[in-house]
Amino acid sequence: MVSPILGPDGRPIDRTLLAKEVAAPTIMGVRATHHEAVASGLKPERLVHVLRQAQLGNARDYLTLAEEMEERYLHYASQVQTRRLAIEGVAPTIESPKGMDKRIVEAVHELVEDAGLLDTIGELTDGIAKGYAVVEPVWEYERKLLRPVAWKPRDQRFFQFDRITLRELRLATDRNIDGEPITKPTFICHMPRSKSGIPIRRGFARAACWAFMLQSFALKDWAAFAEIYGVPLRLGKYHPAASTADKQALLRAVAGIANDAAAIIPQGMEIDFVEADGGKGEAVFGGLLEYLDKQVSKLVVGQTMTADDGSSMAQAEVHDKVRIDIKQADCRQLANTLNRDLIPWFVAFNFGPQDAYPKVTLPVPEPEDLKELTEGVARLLPYGFKVGQKQMREKLGLSEPEEDDELLGPPSRPESTLNDPSKALKDQPVPAQEKPKGKPAGLSADGGFAHPRGCGCSGCRAFVALAADGGGLDVDAELDTLLAEEMQDWEEVADPIFVGLREALGKATSYSELIAMLPEIAGKGGADQLAERLARLTAIARGLGDVSD
Repeated sequence: MVSPILGPDGRPIDRTLLAKEVAAPTIMGVRATHHEAVASGLKPERLVHVLRQAQLGNARDYLTLAEEMEERYLHYASQVQTRRLAIEGVAPTIESPKGMDKRIVEAVHELVEDAGLLDTIGELTDGIAKGYAVVEPVWEYERKLLRPVAWKPRDQRFFQFDRITLRELRLATDRNIDGEPITKPTFICHMPRSKSGIPIRRGFARAACWAFMLQSFALKDWAAFAEIYGVPLRLGKYHPAASTADKQALLRAVAGIANDAAAIIPQGMEIDFVEADGGKGEAVFGGLLEYLDKQVSKLVVGQTMTADDGSSMAQAEVHDKVRIDIKQADCRQLANTLNRDLIPWFVAFNFGPQDAYPKVTLPVPEPEDLKELTEGVARLLPYGFKVGQKQMREKLGLSEPEEDDELLGPPSRPESTLNDPSKALKDQPVPAQEKPKGKPAGLSADGGFAHPRGCGCSGCRAFVALAADGGGLDVDAELDTLLAEEMQDWEEVADPIFVGLREALGKATSYSELIAMLPEIAGKGGADQLAERLARLTAIARGLGDVSD
């Protein structure tokens, strides 16, 4: 006895249905591949009837119209393609529950990376315009696992919704006007939620069909207008004594001159060309078409900056080709469909029902200014700010280095000079005209350095490197490093200055009393440590500048 295949809910599955094509097209009947046209000669009355029938559950004509719109309305077709390709451009990733069997994770990764599934994701995006999209996978054992070996996109007209709720998708058949329940459990049915309501009314093709009809009228009228006013009026004049034969000859000449560019007429007759002002046609019909195109752009991709003319480069950079929130919602809803109709079934068929299943995600990152990000992080790192390398790699789009990769890093310095900087430089003098008047700690009598042997401060390292490479050191970088090191304990250095002020604030009972205490506070000092630190840093900075110059 063959053991049954269990679904994600633990119930047995009829395995004969998995390899069978349940919704295959037929030559005749409701699943025929040939359908009557709806868009030709579409008028408001006909469009109202089509939309009303769709919301009652008879959506065949509406779905046919939605298909024809992408073939006839060029701007609409380009915007639909832009939105769909934006989703296909997002690489799927897998999130696995903690502690899940490694075999399951690897199998799901292999499934998601299959080229057939990636194409299926593109087919499912058709539901954004029409309200829903269906793909039927055909399952077979391959490479020791039961997996889809074929992905069959199905025409939306092969299905219909139940008559009561208009939410249950059923298979259209010739035997039942209400359709039949779908017995195969693994149909991938994507019903995106662009707006609330029943699925057949969610697709933006329902709103775009009015723009399609109006632009059809405008194009037809503009073509007729151009035919009339685009060619100058030929006006023939005959004299009162002209015979019937003369008049007919003049008429033939006027009618044929546009094509032949030559004509003969009886003597005494004239042909004049009257120019007509056709500029108003562009203002009226062109303006209407431009307005309709912009509304369609807003409907489909959420903005017009990158879809229509008239925006500057700076304005267009603010907008993505598809508005970012729309793109994120599309990817999230499509991932939810895969996590409901595909991943749990694949795992349950091969590894049995699980308490939790891996999840497919289609992550859409927020647009960021990478230069501002990296510069901001670089400015914060010297102050103890910590950030994970993994997160920064994801932001910058960089992968983890391999073990044998040659790694980039800061330039190295000779270890001997770092351990004993006095070998490379000792008592570097300050120019005579700029010597400090006093003798702060850390300076020699003539204003030079008097650091102990083996000192490892950034100032001594800088002088050592300068002496070693002949002045080719990056002075700005050394100053930044010096500042970062000295700022680590700035509170301890500056705190003695405020000791007296804090004591006075505790004793004073009024503002005038505090003001009277200030001379006494100033006399107590407390800034010796800060003055010593500043003097040393000033001397180091001055020496860096002198040596590099």
